[in-house]
Amino acid sequence: MSRRWGPPPHDRPPWWPEGRSWPPSRRWGRGRYGPAPLVLRFGCIFIAVIALVAVVTSAAVGALAGRFGGLPVGTFFAVVLVLLLLVGGRGMRRFTRPMDDLIDAAGRVERGDYSASISEYGPPQVRSVARAFNAMSARLKAADEQRRGFLADVVHELRTPLAVIQAQTEAISDGVYPADAEHLAPIVDATRSLEVLVEDLRALALTDTGSLVLNREPVDPAELVRETVATFAARAEAAGVELVDQAVEGLPPADVDPVRMRGALGNVVANGIRYTPRGGSVTVSAQRAGERIAISVSDTGPGIAPDVLPRVFDRFVRGPESKGSGLGLAIAHDIVAAHGGEIIVASSTPSGTTVRMTVPISAVD
Repeated sequence: MSRRWGPPPHDRPPWWPEGRSWPPSRRWGRGRYGPAPLVLRFGCIFIAVIALVAVVTSAAVGALAGRFGGLPVGTFFAVVLVLLLLVGGRGMRRFTRPMDDLIDAAGRVERGDYSASISEYGPPQVRSVARAFNAMSARLKAADEQRRGFLADVVHELRTPLAVIQAQTEAISDGVYPADAEHLAPIVDATRSLEVLVEDLRALALTDTGSLVLNREPVDPAELVRETVATFAARAEAAGVELVDQAVEGLPPADVDPVRMRGALGNVVANGIRYTPRGGSVTVSAQRAGERIAISVSDTGPGIAPDVLPRVFDRFVRGPESKGSGLGLAIAHDIVAAHGGEIIVASSTPSGTTVRMTVPISAVD
C-alpha cells in the first residue's frame, strides 16, 4: 500500500502564499518548475541565514559566557540576536527601498507624470528593472511631447483655411461680396488645402499604425516620372518654373505601389515648385543605381537652412519662409521606407536642393 507524506492535497498550509496552487506540482527555482518570486526568494534566504547564524551563535555562547564569567548566557544571546536582527533588517531595507521607489514612480506614471524616474541601485535584478523603467518613462515622455506638438501643429494648419472659408462665406452671405467666381475661388482653394491636409494626416496615421497597405507591381520608372511631370505641369507654368523630365529610358521596372509612389514623388515635386523662384527649374530624373532605381528631384531654389536640414523628415518642420504644411517630406520618407527604400536630401544655400529616392528593382521583368 502506498503512503503519502505531508499534508493532504486539499489542506493548504497557513504559511503557503495566497494565489499559489497546492500541492505544488513543481519545485521552485530556475528548473523545470519556473522561477519563484524575487521577494520570496530573498525572504527565504534571509530567514535561513538568520537561523544559521543563530544556531552557530548559540553553540558558541557557552564558551564565550565562560570567558566573561559574570555575564548571563541569556543576556548575551539576546544581545547577539538583537544585533543580528538589526543588521538583517538593514539589509532587507536596502532591498525593499528600490522596490518602494519603483512602486511610487509607477503610480506617478499612471497619473500622467512621465518625468518620473528612479535611482538605479540595489541588487542586479532590481537595477535592471530600474533601467528598463527609466527607459520606458523617457519614451513615454518623448511620445507625449510629440503628440502635444503634433496636435498643436494640426490645429494651426486647420485654422488658416477654415478662417478663409468662414470669412468668404460670411461676406457673401451678408451681401458684401457677390457670389461670383472671383470671390468663390478662395473658398475652393481653402477646401482643397483642407482635403490635402486630411489626406496627408491619413497617410501618416496609416504608417504610424503599420496599416499602410502596398499593392506592389512592376512599374516603369520613366513612365512614373512622365506621369508626375504631366500632373504638375500646369502648376509649374503658373509659378513660372520650368519642369524638366530627365528619366532614362529602358530602365528595369521598380517594385513599388504605383499610387503610393506617385504620391511620394508628387510631394517632393510640389515642394520643389513651391520653393523655386520664377525663372528657376525643377528637374525630375530616374536612373539605375546598382540593384535599385534612383529617382531624383532637383530644384534651383534657395536651398534648406542648415539648422532645418537635419530635421526635414520630421513632421511639421518648416523653414522661416516655408509656405507648406511641413508634411510632404515626412510622408515621402514613410512611403519610401515602407518599400524598403531610402530617401536622402542634399541642399546648400543658395544653390538649391536635391531629393533622391531609391527603391528596389522588381524581380519580374
